[in-house]
Amino acid sequence: MNNNLQNSNSVIKKKIDWQTIQFEMRGKFAQDIFESWLKKIELVDEFKNYILISVSTRFIRDWITSRYLDQILQIVKKYNKDIIRIEFIIEDNNKAILNNSESNTNDRNKYLINDNVSFIKDSFLQYNRIDPNKNFENFITGPSNKLAFEASKKVSQDIAHYNPLYLHGGVGMGKTHLLNSIGLSLKEKNKVMLISAERFMYQFVKSLKSNEMVKFKEYFRNTDILLIDDIQFMNGKEAMQEEFFHTFNALLEKDSQIIISADRPPNKLARIQERIKSRFSGGLVVDIQNADYELRHKIIKSKIDELKLFYSNQINITEEVQKFISTEIRTSIRELVGALNRIVSYSRIYNKVPSLSEVRVILKDLLNLSENKVTIDSIQTVVCKFFKISKNEMLSPRRSRYLVRPRQTAIYLSKILTSKSLPEIGRAFSNRDHTTVIHSVKTIDKLRKEDKELNINIDSLKNKILYNQENEI
Repeated sequence: MNNNLQNSNSVIKKKIDWQTIQFEMRGKFAQDIFESWLKKIELVDEFKNYILISVSTRFIRDWITSRYLDQILQIVKKYNKDIIRIEFIIEDNNKAILNNSESNTNDRNKYLINDNVSFIKDSFLQYNRIDPNKNFENFITGPSNKLAFEASKKVSQDIAHYNPLYLHGGVGMGKTHLLNSIGLSLKEKNKVMLISAERFMYQFVKSLKSNEMVKFKEYFRNTDILLIDDIQFMNGKEAMQEEFFHTFNALLEKDSQIIISADRPPNKLARIQERIKSRFSGGLVVDIQNADYELRHKIIKSKIDELKLFYSNQINITEEVQKFISTEIRTSIRELVGALNRIVSYSRIYNKVPSLSEVRVILKDLLNLSENKVTIDSIQTVVCKFFKISKNEMLSPRRSRYLVRPRQTAIYLSKILTSKSLPEIGRAFSNRDHTTVIHSVKTIDKLRKEDKELNINIDSLKNKILYNQENEI
């Protein structure tokens, strides 16, 4: 193995301009994200099919790996399509090795395969990265999620005690966090697979096209712990449901643990085979309810403490503001944390403690969304009125220019203003494929950066939809 590594090291040539990669990352990610996490990562070397980059701490490595690595890899692949993974070194632990010009090849090989290296591959494992930051220790509990938390803890201690375990609740209520926590606690002694239903579908289709179904079956049926997130996205996919049903049964027969999350209880799942819903109902079904004020307030305080540690205690959010957002942001925990992040970013950018009136302005859209639920139908109505077309024209298969842009705009707004999945949005637009939805979102997102007038129109439409501001359009 060392010989192979030595051979690969001997042909190292710098092919990628890291400054170009950083320039693209700056454009792709929000400024605060880039400055805080991505600016200081450096390219160490480029090998035949992977690159080696350095970061200052394990924390930063884990944070980037869990949140941004897929996107960074895609940027890198634009300049070298042969790159299929990214590896990390921890600068603090390995400075001596990297900077020592007298280090021989064997030293470097030893370094490359040690515990300080993590990677992402373009394979099944690409979709199985468990977020180390989502664990039981930092999951804040209250009456609304206590049962789900205790059931998840029990499963992590006694496999197959509740099998399957089915967690359901609204968007951003902590389901994914609990799945991560279970996977994190079991991965040392078990073969764990954590995957979303959409990723499962992607791998299923990919395996069918490449005649690798045997490999697909072996990979998923040989796991000890299978965690599937957002199972409702399997709706209507008969062939995939058939494969999932047999995988499900195969795992139960070998006493593997299955944990599933969804946005609704099993009997409410639309376009899912009855036999699958029956299997789900046969285990422990737990509802995660909306967080009450006390829980929301606890979460806010906990997140502020985390941010203070990261930013060297420079975060100062008044108790008045904490109580305000805990009271007003009721849609989901994710929205709550997102609201806090906005306020913290504002505080850091302007170097001031934001007042309550300033917070109201910062969170204007979220506060409105908490009160008024935006629907795809209402978005379509507003967009059609703006572009002076009928809804039948928008939903038709016609691809005339005067229809394409309004349709893309409505799809884009549906993606950013609702919590609907890509397939759900596609169905609301006359059963269009989710790839069409992705293309529309990317097109409008790009045009907003290039076309000032279009960007203004999009903002006007958002105001109309969110705040019912007739005069804005």
